[in-house]
Amino acid sequence: MTDRLPPAQSLLNSLPESTLGAAQEPAPVHLWNPEFSGDMDMHIARDGTWYHEGGPITRLALAQLFSGILRLEQDGCYYLVTPVEKWRIRVDDVPFVATRLEVTGQGEQQQLRFFTSLEQQVLADSDHPLAVSVDEHSGEPSPYILLRSNLRALIHRNVFYQLVELAEERHLDGQTRLGVWSAGEFFPIDGGSA
Repeated sequence: MTDRLPPAQSLLNSLPESTLGAAQEPAPVHLWNPEFSGDMDMHIARDGTWYHEGGPITRLALAQLFSGILRLEQDGCYYLVTPVEKWRIRVDDVPFVATRLEVTGQGEQQQLRFFTSLEQQVLADSDHPLAVSVDEHSGEPSPYILLRSNLRALIHRNVFYQLVELAEERHLDGQTRLGVWSAGEFFPIDGGSA
């Protein structure tokens, strides 16, 4: 490894051309297993802003492209992965933020579609569950939705308030839980134990 980190362009240059054309679709990073290349001066803030070498990445298409080659590994670290390079980056919480909610239907037929700041979208369902953790010190809830593989999006506070407005009570395992329906699944949002 060298002392100087390579520019992000080097990473992008190592991507297959087919990946570069579809910024919205994630690359098949689960198929790529290059050796560890080092740490890249890139990080994702809790608000979903991507930073490279201290400055925010302002081009949406570039952040989308990087997000498509992101992988969370068993060591708890996030990596940007191509067929020939694997760079560790810092992530404050999770790499994505759900900033908008679209609701269709009602009750058990209700569907909750979340949109991220990078214009990804996901329907809350059995493959993309909602989960809420509560900070044991502050009592603050942190709601998440699974986007793909093991990558989650933090649900923005305003969107969480929308979920609270939609919430209803249901008895689960002898407990009364507050939650929301989506795609036939009930997701508790009160942060209690399931």
